[in-house]
Parts: sequence; structure tokens; C-alpha cells
Amino acid sequence: MEESEQPEPRRRLHFWGNTPEQAYYASQQIQSSSSFYTSPRGLSLFTRSWQPLPGTTPIRGLVFMIHGYGNDISWTFQATPIFLAQHGFACFALDLEGHGRSDGLKAFVPNVNLVVEDCVSFFTSVKQNPDFQNLPAFLFGESMGGAICLLIHLRNPNSFTGAVLIAPMCKISDKVKPKFPIPQILTALAKLLPTLPIVPTADLLVKSVKVDAKKLIAAQNPNRYTGKPRLGTVLELLRVTDLLSRSLSDVTLPFLVAHGSADAVTDPEVSVELYETAASEDKTIRIYDGMMHSLLFGETDENVETVRRDVLQWLIDRSTPIGGS
Repeated sequence: MEESEQPEPRRRLHFWGNTPEQAYYASQQIQSSSSFYTSPRGLSLFTRSWQPLPGTTPIRGLVFMIHGYGNDISWTFQATPIFLAQHGFACFALDLEGHGRSDGLKAFVPNVNLVVEDCVSFFTSVKQNPDFQNLPAFLFGESMGGAICLLIHLRNPNSFTGAVLIAPMCKISDKVKPKFPIPQILTALAKLLPTLPIVPTADLLVKSVKVDAKKLIAAQNPNRYTGKPRLGTVLELLRVTDLLSRSLSDVTLPFLVAHGSADAVTDPEVSVELYETAASEDKTIRIYDGMMHSLLFGETDENVETVRRDVLQWLIDRSTPIGGS
């Protein structure tokens, strides 16, 4: 059989396979739930939680997680909170406006400031749970989600114990940014047609995921946005990343920033600049040689495990000890 004639892989119900969700969570020794949260501006936002099973591992801390552009919280993103829940962290996440199962036109983010408000509102509602009082609370963001974490911090400097930033989009890489004069043309068009999906970029999945078998799994995500970026979204992300790149010295919270040296989507040099420029007294950087954008799924299992363990240890070192008060 010719390579081009190879049958497509069997479609999975979940990134792990076809085991029903609750049965899979039980096999991983965690509990998980999902619901819809209505934001202050009236958006219905899909949310998930992943927590240790009651009576097993006491909760060390809370982790509030934000996915990247075009992604959602119900496919491969789940691998990380499942892992963290197995080690004592209660994790919470929401599909951002225009992503996953939340309200909004697919992959259209006209105002990141409003997305920040959505996240702050949801995370605050979780922290008000009496069961979570006095627990450390961390932000966790991948790519665009990392940028949103920093914006949340800059808006509320003392609201979180720290942040884990995975390949944060503090600046859009010149390797994926359209070249002159395309940005100037697109800017003019965006004023008239902000939702138009015509921005010429390569498939981010191909640029993000290293392992071929994992590319096939990621591509089966039924909620993944596969169209070209929308004009208004790209302009908004350019605005936000320009703001962040000029505000790195205002960052004061403890953070771990992790980036692959071969990342062609977000710029590892900007993560180095964040580490060197931030006013935070407690800051850690990990640049993983040869790794790409999807550090916590798209790399080899060995590489993923390395990054996971670094994230976990950083969180544990800043969290409530097991058995502590």
C-alpha cells in the first residue's frame, strides 16, 4: 500500500483513547468535573476541575490554568492537570471566549482585557470555596495563556502565589509573523472586517508538536480551530504582546518560565528577557535544548516527563506541605 493510501487512524473519543471520561479519571486516581460558568459580561464559559481523590492526597495548592490560542481544555491540555492532581494539586481551567465549548465566534478574541476579566472572575469564585481557604494559588499558562497570566498579575499584583509560564506569548515570533507589507494591509482590512480569517500563517500544530504520532492525536481534537487566524484576533495579540514586552520589568510575582530552544511559535529569547528583567525576587527559567512549542504533550515522553517534573517540583517547593497546615 502506498504511503498516501494509508488509512486514517481510528478517531478517538478523548486524547487518551476511548475509555469514558469518569472511568479514565478513576484509573488515574483523581476526580474531575465540568460545568458552565457565566462571566460578569454574560458569556457562558465551559470549565473543568481536576483534583486528588478525597481521602488520598491532601491538597497542596490551587492551580488556575489558561490554554493557548486555538486550543481548549478538553483534549491534550488535560494531561497536565491530571498529572498535577495526582500529586496533590487542585486544578481549574476554562475555555476562553471563542474557544472550546465557550461562547463566542471560534478563535475570535477581540479584546484580551475582557478575557482577563473573565478569568479573574472565575478564579476568584473558586478561591472563595471554604475548602480552599489559606491554600497557595498559582497561575499556569501555555503560550497565549502565559501572556494572559502575566496580564492578570499586572492587574492584580498580590492575588497569586506564583505562576508557571510555558512558552509564554510575550511576543509573537518573527518566524510566524507575516512579513511587510502584509501586516500593514491586514491592519487596514481589520478595521472593516475584524472576523475575517485570512491571516497567512503556517499550521501551528505542525510547528508546535515534535512527535509525529502525537501530531495525529492533537489533530483529532474536535474543538481545535483549524482555520486561518482572524484579523481582529491577530491585531489584538500583537497589541497585547507589544504591551507585555514593554512591561516585563513590572512583573513581581514568583514564576517559573519554561521554553524550548527550537520553539518557532513563541520566542524563547523573550522568556530569557522576562527572566532577566522582571523585578521578581523568586524567578526560575528552564530553556530545554531542541524542544519545540508543545513542551507538555508534543515532545517525546521522556522530554515531557522532564518538563512535568520541573513544574511539579517548583510548585511543591512553594506549596503547603503534605500534612501541614
